Amino acid sequence: MYPAELVKPMKEDLTIVGFQELTSAAEVDQTIQDANGTLLVVVNSVCGCAAGNMRPGVKLSLQNDKKPSSLTTVFAGVDTDAVAQARKYFLPYPPSSPSIALFKEGKLVHFLERHHIEGGTAQMIAANLEAAYDEFC
Repeated sequence: MYPAELVKPMKEDLTIVGFQELTSAAEVDQTIQDANGTLLVVVNSVCGCAAGNMRPGVKLSLQNDKKPSSLTTVFAGVDTDAVAQARKYFLPYPPSSPSIALFKEGKLVHFLERHHIEGGTAQMIAANLEAAYDEFC
């Protein structure tokens, strides 16, 4: 588990733009099962690809005309139970941090794994998410 003071600015990078933190398995279940419309779940991480590519790409994607109804995040290595529960909803995709999942009416419709994130730029991630928002939101 990472120290709270280390991850605080990384969490705030998303919460400051409207993401709700999910910190327990029960919160994940309730949020995904009760979701109306579209829901973005971002598995945040301390890794460099989260800081350099994923978080900037996610934030950039929110400038799109269409965007998810709800924005949520869990933090790998910190919100252990929440991350484990979220990953159950990401099946058949294997565990991956960071990662980004888009749900529509509680069903997974789009997913970016770490290998999509670490090799791309923020602009590529944003473009990928914007195309998903245009299709599903």
